[in-house]
Amino acid sequence: MTVTYNSADTLRRCWHGETKPYEWIIVDNCSADDSATVAEELGARVIRLPENVGFARANNVALREVAGEYILFANPDLEIRPDGLDVLRRHLDAHGGLVAPQLLSSDGVPQANGRGFPYATAKLGNRKVWPLSRLHASYRMVAEPGEARYVAWVMGAAVAGRTADVSELGGWNERFFLYYEDHELGLRAWRHGLPVTLLGDVRWIHHWGRATNSFRWSKAHTLELRSARTFFGLFPEFLVGLPPAARRHRQAARLIGSPVPRPAANGADGPVPVPGPATGA
Repeated sequence: MTVTYNSADTLRRCWHGETKPYEWIIVDNCSADDSATVAEELGARVIRLPENVGFARANNVALREVAGEYILFANPDLEIRPDGLDVLRRHLDAHGGLVAPQLLSSDGVPQANGRGFPYATAKLGNRKVWPLSRLHASYRMVAEPGEARYVAWVMGAAVAGRTADVSELGGWNERFFLYYEDHELGLRAWRHGLPVTLLGDVRWIHHWGRATNSFRWSKAHTLELRSARTFFGLFPEFLVGLPPAARRHRQAARLIGSPVPRPAANGADGPVPVPGPATGA
């Protein structure tokens, strides 16, 4: 499923082509352009919202409409290769949780769409603030072909799971209008015993044009700051150092960055066991 907002040109660029071997639901956030019409022409079932309700809430609208066993949340600027869907499905059958493909930039360079713990200092390091960028060099993660790695969270541009699991988690946190909702979803999954994985065997192009990369203040910066305040209000441990975060998120702390074991060819290994939900808020 895909959330659109004035995304008509992006949809034409990224979603054209042959008949799609999956149900594609578009939730349109009251676009001013012809996003909804273009989506229908491309084969989507479109839900038109009367106002822009934000990314998280629109995702939940689609989640309530999904009839299939699996769900993939996919941005309009993503190029999906259908053969990768079976790989994601097999991973979910073996390991459960949430899984994301390794995203690539328009010129094929891997994007670090897998991330470690979202400390406030790591967020600054991600913006090239030295020496935090060096101290948190492992915050940004990629997975090579043949690799699968546990991560704290994955970018919301592409994340898949079993529909029942995502529904049981409560879907996306609607306290976030835009930004940080993917951080929260990943950490909440870990707290419920569901691992979060970046899968290197699926590699999709993501034409990412992040609106907050510029140092010129914009509405996007305002939205991101508002979401940051909400996030760190929910997870104050990430405003401080590792020990409290590790105690409160011990499942993730134990596994983040490590490879995901591959099941035996005969499937005898089954899903990787993950401890039950951690205690505490």
